[in-house]
Amino acid sequence: MTTEGAESRRLQPAAGIAEVARVAGVSNMTVSRVINDQPGVGARTRARIRVIMEELNYRPNSTARALKTGRPTSIGIICLATTLYGPAVTLFGVEQAARAAGFSANVISLNAITKVTLEQATAQLRQLPVAATIIISPLSSSAESLRDLPDEPPTVAIWAPSDLDVSVAAVDHEHAAAAATQHLVSLGHETVWHVSGPLGWTGAEHRVAGWRRALEQADRPVPEPVEGDWTARSGFEAGLAILRDRAVTAVFAANDQMALGVLRAARVLGRRVPEDLSVVGYDDGPDSAYYSPPLTTIRQDFTLLGERALQLALARIGHPARPAPDTLVEPELVIRESTAPPPR
Repeated sequence: MTTEGAESRRLQPAAGIAEVARVAGVSNMTVSRVINDQPGVGARTRARIRVIMEELNYRPNSTARALKTGRPTSIGIICLATTLYGPAVTLFGVEQAARAAGFSANVISLNAITKVTLEQATAQLRQLPVAATIIISPLSSSAESLRDLPDEPPTVAIWAPSDLDVSVAAVDHEHAAAAATQHLVSLGHETVWHVSGPLGWTGAEHRVAGWRRALEQADRPVPEPVEGDWTARSGFEAGLAILRDRAVTAVFAANDQMALGVLRAARVLGRRVPEDLSVVGYDDGPDSAYYSPPLTTIRQDFTLLGERALQLALARIGHPARPAPDTLVEPELVIRESTAPPPR
C-alpha cells in the first residue's frame, strides 16, 4: 500500500458494523462473530471480512464492548508531549501492543508531567473508563508525581525510578552505555568522551552512569561529559568544542542525532571517521545505518518495551494493589563502520 493510500485510510471516518456487513454482503451478526472471534464463520469469509474492516478503517466500539462485558476494553496512555525519537517511538510501541492485545488506546499528551496534571489526566481516563494506565515519563523530575497514585486503574510507568509504588518497564540504559564505552576501550582508545542528553532526563542520567562506570572499571581517565539537548545541532556544537584536541579519539553520544552532529563537526575540523576518530550513538534510529560512515550504535527495542509495559499492566488488572515485578529490556550494541582502533 502506498503512503498516500495509508494516510487517506487513517483520515477517513471509521465505519460501523452495518457498513462492513453491507460491503461484505453478509449479516451484521456475521461481522460481529468475526470481531469477537466466535465460531460459525468460514475461514475465507472471515479473512475477507477482516480485509474489509481494515479498508473501511473499522474500529470496535470499546464503550459498547465494556457495557456488554462489564470490563473496560481500552488502555489509557499518559505521555510527555514531544516529537523526540525515543518517547515518540515508545508511545507507538505501547499503542501497537495494546491493539494487538485487543485494547483500544486513549492517549493524553501533557506539556509537563506534574502531580496536578497527572491527577487531572488519570481522573479523565477513569471517566472513560480504562482497564489500566501506562505513563511514559522520561523526566526524572516527574518521579515524585508518580507517587500515591490511586490503585484503580492499575498504573505502569515507563522510564521511571524503580522505588515507586507502580510497576516500571524500562530499558537498561546504564548497561547499554557501559557496553558502548567498553567497545571503544577494547579497540584501544585511552578514554571515551561523552556527549550526554540533558540532565534531568532519566535515560540521560543512566547513560552517564554507565559510561562513567565502564571507564572507572577499565582504570581510564573520566573526562567531564558535554551536555547536549538530543539535537544534531547540540552534537555539532559539542563536537566543535572537544574535537580540536587531537588527543580525543573516541566519542559516545547519548543518541544518534547528537552523534550525527559530532560526525559533522569531525568533518569540518578535518577529523576522519573512523581513521582519526571513533563515534558511537544510541537508539539505532532508521537513518543510522545510512550515516557517513554507517553508525555504530545501541539498538533499543521500543516494540518490546511497549509489549512489556502492557504485560505489566494486564498482570495488575484485578490485583491493583499488588505491583507486578519491574522489567528491564536489554538493548543491543550494533557495530558498524564508525568505530576502529585509534590512530598510531
